Amino acid sequence: MSWTIREELPEDAPLIRAMMLKAFDGHPYSDGDESDVVDRLRRDGDLVLSQVAVERGAVIGHAAWSAARLSNEDAGWMVVGPIAVDPARQGKGVGHALIEAGEAAMRASGAKGITVLGDPLLYRRFGFKQHTPLRLEGELGEFLQVKSFGAEIPSATIRYAPAFG
Repeated sequence: MSWTIREELPEDAPLIRAMMLKAFDGHPYSDGDESDVVDRLRRDGDLVLSQVAVERGAVIGHAAWSAARLSNEDAGWMVVGPIAVDPARQGKGVGHALIEAGEAAMRASGAKGITVLGDPLLYRRFGFKQHTPLRLEGELGEFLQVKSFGAEIPSATIRYAPAFG
Protein backbone atom coordinates (compact mmCIF):
# COMPACT_ATOMS: atom_id res chain seq x y z
CA MET A 1 0.00 0.00 0.00
CA SER A 2 1.64 3.21 -1.14
CA TRP A 3 -1.18 5.50 -0.07
CA THR A 4 -2.38 6.85 3.28
CA ILE A 5 -5.73 7.92 4.69
CA ARG A 6 -6.15 11.16 6.56
CA GLU A 7 -8.73 13.83 7.25
CA GLU A 8 -9.36 16.36 4.51
CA LEU A 9 -7.36 19.59 4.58
CA PRO A 10 -8.77 22.87 3.16
CA GLU A 11 -6.46 22.66 0.15
CA ASP A 12 -7.84 19.19 -0.71
CA ALA A 13 -11.28 20.48 -1.75
CA PRO A 14 -10.45 21.11 -5.44
CA LEU A 15 -8.51 17.83 -5.65
CA ILE A 16 -11.46 15.94 -4.16
CA ARG A 17 -13.83 17.58 -6.65
CA ALA A 18 -11.64 16.70 -9.65
CA MET A 19 -11.19 13.10 -8.50
CA MET A 20 -14.92 12.68 -7.85
CA LEU A 21 -15.84 14.03 -11.27
CA LYS A 22 -13.56 11.39 -12.83
CA ALA A 23 -14.82 8.62 -10.55
CA PHE A 24 -18.49 9.20 -11.34
CA ASP A 25 -18.15 10.14 -15.02
CA GLY A 26 -20.48 7.86 -16.97
CA HIS A 27 -21.38 5.79 -13.90
CA PRO A 28 -24.86 4.29 -14.45
CA TYR A 29 -26.14 5.19 -10.96
CA SER A 30 -24.74 8.71 -10.87
CA ASP A 31 -26.46 11.95 -11.70
CA GLY A 32 -23.10 13.72 -11.69
CA ASP A 33 -23.65 15.88 -8.62
CA GLU A 34 -21.68 13.89 -6.03
CA SER A 35 -18.91 16.49 -5.83
CA ASP A 36 -21.56 19.21 -5.45
CA VAL A 37 -23.11 17.25 -2.57
CA VAL A 38 -19.75 17.18 -0.77
CA ASP A 39 -19.26 20.91 -1.41
CA ARG A 40 -22.74 21.63 0.00
CA LEU A 41 -22.15 19.38 3.04
CA ARG A 42 -18.92 21.27 3.69
CA ARG A 43 -20.56 24.69 3.17
CA ASP A 44 -23.55 23.86 5.40
CA GLY A 45 -21.41 22.50 8.24
CA ASP A 46 -22.94 19.04 7.85
CA LEU A 47 -19.71 17.27 6.87
CA VAL A 48 -18.97 15.45 10.13
CA LEU A 49 -15.88 13.75 8.71
CA SER A 50 -14.19 14.00 5.34
CA GLN A 51 -11.41 11.52 4.66
CA VAL A 52 -9.05 11.27 1.72
CA ALA A 53 -6.75 8.57 0.47
CA VAL A 54 -3.58 10.24 -0.75
CA GLU A 55 -0.74 8.88 -2.85
CA ARG A 56 2.30 11.05 -3.59
CA GLY A 57 0.25 14.21 -3.00
CA ALA A 58 -2.65 13.12 -5.23
CA VAL A 59 -6.13 12.50 -3.83
CA ILE A 60 -7.08 9.02 -5.02
CA GLY A 61 -10.14 8.46 -2.84
CA HIS A 62 -12.64 10.25 -0.66
CA ALA A 63 -15.41 9.40 1.82
CA ALA A 64 -17.90 11.88 3.27
CA TRP A 65 -19.66 11.30 6.60
CA SER A 66 -22.73 13.19 7.80
CA ALA A 67 -25.40 12.73 10.47
CA ALA A 68 -28.57 10.82 9.61
CA ARG A 69 -31.82 12.55 10.50
CA LEU A 70 -34.36 10.08 11.81
CA SER A 71 -38.11 10.62 12.06
CA ASN A 72 -38.04 9.47 15.70
CA GLU A 73 -35.20 11.96 16.42
CA ASP A 74 -32.86 9.14 17.50
CA ALA A 75 -29.38 10.70 17.25
CA GLY A 76 -26.09 8.93 16.71
CA TRP A 77 -26.72 7.34 13.32
CA MET A 78 -24.36 8.38 10.54
CA VAL A 79 -24.42 8.40 6.74
CA VAL A 80 -21.38 7.47 4.66
CA GLY A 81 -21.37 8.86 1.16
CA PRO A 82 -20.60 9.94 -1.34
CA ILE A 83 -17.61 7.62 -1.56
CA ALA A 84 -15.33 7.86 -4.58
CA VAL A 85 -12.09 6.28 -5.77
CA ASP A 86 -10.06 7.40 -8.74
CA PRO A 87 -10.90 5.02 -11.61
CA ALA A 88 -7.22 4.07 -12.01
CA ARG A 89 -7.15 2.94 -8.35
CA GLN A 90 -10.50 1.14 -8.12
CA GLY A 91 -10.30 -2.49 -7.04
CA LYS A 92 -7.09 -1.89 -5.09
CA GLY A 93 -8.60 -1.61 -1.58
CA VAL A 94 -8.77 2.18 -1.39
CA GLY A 95 -12.55 2.32 -0.91
CA HIS A 96 -12.42 -0.54 1.58
CA ALA A 97 -9.75 1.25 3.62
CA LEU A 98 -11.72 4.52 3.57
CA ILE A 99 -14.85 2.80 4.88
CA GLU A 100 -12.93 0.96 7.61
CA ALA A 101 -11.10 4.11 8.73
CA GLY A 102 -14.33 6.10 8.79
CA GLU A 103 -16.15 3.35 10.66
CA ALA A 104 -13.40 3.33 13.30
CA ALA A 105 -13.71 7.11 13.66
CA MET A 106 -17.51 6.87 13.96
CA ARG A 107 -17.26 4.14 16.62
CA ALA A 108 -14.72 6.24 18.54
CA SER A 109 -17.05 9.25 18.41
CA GLY A 110 -19.85 7.24 19.99
CA ALA A 111 -22.02 6.75 16.91
CA LYS A 112 -24.69 4.05 17.16
CA GLY A 113 -24.21 2.89 13.60
CA ILE A 114 -23.85 3.88 9.98
CA THR A 115 -26.03 3.86 6.91
CA VAL A 116 -25.22 3.81 3.24
CA LEU A 117 -27.22 4.11 0.06
CA GLY A 118 -25.61 1.90 -2.56
CA ASP A 119 -25.08 -1.48 -4.14
CA PRO A 120 -26.11 -4.19 -1.63
CA LEU A 121 -23.59 -6.67 -3.04
CA LEU A 122 -20.77 -4.21 -2.44
CA TYR A 123 -21.72 -3.08 1.05
CA ARG A 124 -22.83 -6.47 2.38
CA ARG A 125 -19.17 -7.45 2.72
CA PHE A 126 -18.71 -4.56 5.20
CA GLY A 127 -21.53 -5.90 7.38
CA PHE A 128 -24.33 -3.64 6.15
CA LYS A 129 -27.84 -5.10 6.13
CA GLN A 130 -30.76 -4.32 3.86
CA HIS A 131 -34.45 -4.26 4.82
CA THR A 132 -34.01 -3.18 8.44
CA PRO A 133 -36.57 -1.25 10.51
CA LEU A 134 -34.77 1.93 9.40
CA ARG A 135 -36.12 2.88 6.00
CA LEU A 136 -35.82 5.48 3.27
CA GLU A 137 -38.97 6.52 1.46
CA GLY A 138 -39.00 6.63 -2.32
CA GLU A 139 -37.61 4.66 -5.21
CA LEU A 140 -34.11 4.36 -3.76
CA GLY A 141 -35.34 2.95 -0.44
CA GLU A 142 -34.47 -0.61 -1.39
CA PHE A 143 -30.78 0.40 -1.56
CA LEU A 144 -30.61 1.71 2.03
CA GLN A 145 -28.35 -0.42 4.22
CA VAL A 146 -27.54 -0.16 7.90
CA LYS A 147 -24.70 -1.33 10.12
CA SER A 148 -25.28 -1.12 13.86
CA PHE A 149 -22.43 -0.82 16.33
CA GLY A 150 -24.53 -2.73 18.89
CA ALA A 151 -27.54 -0.45 19.23
CA GLU A 152 -30.97 -1.63 18.22
CA ILE A 153 -31.77 -0.39 14.72
CA PRO A 154 -34.69 2.00 15.18
CA SER A 155 -37.99 1.74 13.39
CA ALA A 156 -37.90 5.13 11.71
CA THR A 157 -37.58 6.93 8.42
CA ILE A 158 -34.20 8.41 7.52
CA ARG A 159 -33.61 11.78 5.93
CA TYR A 160 -30.32 13.08 4.66
CA ALA A 161 -28.75 16.48 5.15
CA PRO A 162 -30.20 19.16 2.82
CA ALA A 163 -27.02 18.98 0.71
CA PHE A 164 -28.29 15.74 -0.82
CA GLY A 165 -31.27 17.54 -2.34
